[in-house]
Parts: sequence; structure tokens; C-alpha cells
Amino acid sequence: MFHVVLVEPEIPPNTGNIGRLCVAAGATLHLVHPLGFQINDRELKRAGLDYWPHLALREWPNWDAFSAACPAPERCFFLTTKASQSYLTQRFEPGDYLVFGRETRGLPDGLLATNAERTLTIPMAPEARSLNLATAVGIVLYEARRQQSS
Repeated sequence: MFHVVLVEPEIPPNTGNIGRLCVAAGATLHLVHPLGFQINDRELKRAGLDYWPHLALREWPNWDAFSAACPAPERCFFLTTKASQSYLTQRFEPGDYLVFGRETRGLPDGLLATNAERTLTIPMAPEARSLNLATAVGIVLYEARRQQSS
């Protein structure tokens, strides 16, 4: 139904938890290399528990390869703390791609600039710099699912 795209994730437990979220939500997980870990990393598998074999997983050597193969680039939404539009204002559709960046740096500025009209943020208190990647994915993915049931 939905696609979660992680661009160069760095922390295996976050990716494992996101894999678990994707199984629970019926979403496909796309991992855009380079990764900060090996896909068989013990911490990744521990966080993903026994859900990992059920995960719809696609790996891409880089952003250009993913972008070239994406059937609906206009339905890619880029989550960042640098956006002003809340994810709550977006009407999500089945098949949408929710794109998230690295835990330490987020998405590259160039990618955000070329897709500025499709950048979204999760509103938070000014004291907070950002959310954990797995938490952010869960918030947006389940809002997209909620919209499909209403």
C-alpha cells in the first residue's frame, strides 16, 4: 500500500524497528545505499525480531537508481525538520512514497531543494531538534494508513 524510503540510514536498530513497522502496516521498505551497517547486522535483526522474513524489502545502490525506477516521483514526500508544511495537511494516497534521511543529517539539501513542494515536517515543540527516525516513520506511515480508513 505505502512505501517507506530510507536514504542512507546509519543505525541498525532504527532500520530494524522501521522494518517491523512496515510489516505491521503492510508497507514496502526501500533502503537506499550506502548503509551505515550490513543488512545481516545482528542489531538490525534483533530490532526487527521475527518480522524481518515477512518484510517487503527493496535495496537500491543510490538515490539516482531509486529515483530512475520510481513509478510515481510526484507521489514522493520528503520528511524533514527544514520544511514548513505539516504532514497533517497532506492527503496521502495508496502507493505514496514517504522518504526519510539519515539519523544524523536528514535528507541532503539538494534533494530537498529540488523537491521543495513535496517536503513535509512533523510539528514539535521548539525545544526539540528532531525525533527518532523510527518514531517519525511510525507517525507519518500510520497517518497515511488512517486516511485510507476514513
